[in-house]
Amino acid sequence: MSRFVFLDRDDTLVRDTGYPHRPEDYELLPGTPEALERLRSAGYGLAIVTNQSGIGRGLFSESDFRSFQDLLLRDLAAHGVEIAATYHCPHAPGDGCGCRKPAPGLLLRARDELGAELERCWLVGDAERDVAVAARAGCGGAIRVGAAAGTPAPGERPAVFHEAADLAEAAERILAEGAW
Repeated sequence: MSRFVFLDRDDTLVRDTGYPHRPEDYELLPGTPEALERLRSAGYGLAIVTNQSGIGRGLFSESDFRSFQDLLLRDLAAHGVEIAATYHCPHAPGDGCGCRKPAPGLLLRARDELGAELERCWLVGDAERDVAVAARAGCGGAIRVGAAAGTPAPGERPAVFHEAADLAEAAERILAEGAW
């Protein structure tokens, strides 16, 4: 599979309660499994790319992250949705790593490990850094979900850029664009 939709996690798939990492923080956003299943049925692979600076800030551990992530993956699997891989950056914003979005490290790793043709891929996330990483890595398109303010500068967004209220609307936009 060479076409993927890369998904931010917090406020794209699950409610962002402020560094969610405990089981009691877990809340899958409405319509998420159905939207992901539509994308998968259209031939897209699905992978998660997420900044998790709470690890680098000492707010929670890698083990906490993995447990929360396993909860999400089990929930999605129970709805028939398979996620090919999860890529996360555990670093704090000031660490200067190459994997913290908007740096392209996570997407370049996904390209290498999953065989993703980034120019045929989308990224869906709730922040300008999600749109910017799509542009920096060479993704064909990006969709920002939610009520984030401001529009990324043309140099910080891929050729195809949309905004959507939620993941369900983002999936509709991706499917309407067709294949590149």
